[in-house]
Amino acid sequence: MTILHNKILKQLTEAIEQSIGANYQGAEISSEQINSLISIAPNMKMGHFAFPCFPLAKATKSAPNLIAETLAKSIQSQGIIQEAKNVGPYLNFFINPAQTGSELTNEVLSGEFFTKELVSERPKTMIEYSQPNTHKELHVGHMRNLCLGNALVRIKKYADQEVVAVTYPGDSGTHVAKCLWYLKYHNKESIPETDKGPWLGSIYTKANLLLEDELGTEKEAKNREQLTAILKELENESGEYFDLWKETRGWSLEMMKEAYKWADVEFDRWFFESEVDSPSLELAKKLYEEGKLVKDDGAIGMNLEEDKLGFCILIKSDGTGLYATKDVALAVKKFEEFGVENNIYIVDTRQAFHFKQVFKVLEHIGFEQAKNCHHLQYNFVELPDGAMSSRKGNIVPLKDLINQMESHIANEYLSKYQDEWDKEEIAKTSSIIARGAINYGMTRFDNNRKIVFDMKEWLKLDGETGPYLQYVYARINSLCTKLGYSSDLEADFSKLEKDSELALLIKISAFNDIVIQCHEKNSATALCSYLFELGKLYNTFYAECPIAKAETETLKNARLKLSKSVSLVMKQGLSLLGIEAPERM
Repeated sequence: MTILHNKILKQLTEAIEQSIGANYQGAEISSEQINSLISIAPNMKMGHFAFPCFPLAKATKSAPNLIAETLAKSIQSQGIIQEAKNVGPYLNFFINPAQTGSELTNEVLSGEFFTKELVSERPKTMIEYSQPNTHKELHVGHMRNLCLGNALVRIKKYADQEVVAVTYPGDSGTHVAKCLWYLKYHNKESIPETDKGPWLGSIYTKANLLLEDELGTEKEAKNREQLTAILKELENESGEYFDLWKETRGWSLEMMKEAYKWADVEFDRWFFESEVDSPSLELAKKLYEEGKLVKDDGAIGMNLEEDKLGFCILIKSDGTGLYATKDVALAVKKFEEFGVENNIYIVDTRQAFHFKQVFKVLEHIGFEQAKNCHHLQYNFVELPDGAMSSRKGNIVPLKDLINQMESHIANEYLSKYQDEWDKEEIAKTSSIIARGAINYGMTRFDNNRKIVFDMKEWLKLDGETGPYLQYVYARINSLCTKLGYSSDLEADFSKLEKDSELALLIKISAFNDIVIQCHEKNSATALCSYLFELGKLYNTFYAECPIAKAETETLKNARLKLSKSVSLVMKQGLSLLGIEAPERM
């Protein structure tokens, strides 16, 4: 349940509630319902906020337009309410710019606006995201999961929810065996001194291509035999291949840590597939002995046909486990180790059926927290010419991409500052802008939509991009510095009469409501849209409302304080997306 934290909406809610009580006794509608129905009016000429009267029609036995007219007549101008007006079936409000501007900007400029209590229910939640495989290369497609998970962790923490952020790299299985097989029997390259993780990913691709080429030849049986031997050694945790696995796994983990550091992402716990390999098989065997699993054609699992989920295998006929085996054990481990109340898995849409099976198995074995396990799906990232595949090698390696983006930014956007900035600041700002482009591009689309990654489009300063929003912030920051902004400036907000000024005030007031919406929907899309709209509104305001040449000093100060407030909201919003706002660019 959300809290009535928005002072404007709270006062409008109270006025509507009192008017309903005075005119329609017995009409039942809660303050929470009223608050949720109030929205920003689409036409500033007809009102700043609008309340639809349709939900009151049945209880009052009156037409919505008549209800709006009756309510408007009994609401007086007071506080932030300048005027209440009926527009068809809507009760519209015009706000008082003097009081609204003063109160809202004071809250934002003091920081109070960003520390409000927003939600009343705050279950301890684990968010598992970023599950890259070791022995493969990180590529741009991995960033959607990482950016979405990072944004949700930040958003929920902003809403004062206790969050445990975890990652679950895949460091065991056939893909590892293929990589080790190629290193042992076919690699003729020298191991590089640096960037061993990305190099290892290229070895994995070569292994796959070679194995595919040798299918149907006399070498196929030998290859299968060698791969089986490698998997056995890894399972027994001893031998030449196990030692090679430990060494090469370290290269991959170092690559991941470098990427997470660049992305400014931290995890409270790293779970690994290898750590639940044996325990998950033991758990499955125990469940079988307890009669909770059955044997079918040599395999052990659970019949979920009544749930329309087929047969979920947990132990194959050869005695090995599967992803489902590990995820069942991992779920139990998560709740036991951290005492969380919710467990969100951010995994792509291809695993939807897998998680339905896993959660249903957990439910049937009597795991009480099964109902609190949630799969948050997202769609793929593609290149303009189609899908990516590490197995086939048609990917954009993350490290190469970062280098290309930072070089492009330094040469195209920041080269004009070469005589003013030192090389360190240019490099740092290039990195900040590159992160902004990736984080915004990966979170602005609905989770269910595919994303087509186009570097040049995502780096534009005049489109719906992270760099555009960073530029808006930097521009306002520069303006405020140039015009001598200070929190002590005497401002007259009653002079804010233009639609673009009032639209900015109203937009600022909605920030926390948007964050709550993202928190509840487990999506950052609404926040991305909000920030883009805020940026466009500010540009309109800047074009229509002179600041340095305002008619009076107090109007200038009001516009300056409004500008500073926009910059702080923009900075906070970008931060929740994992994007740093550069002071200048």
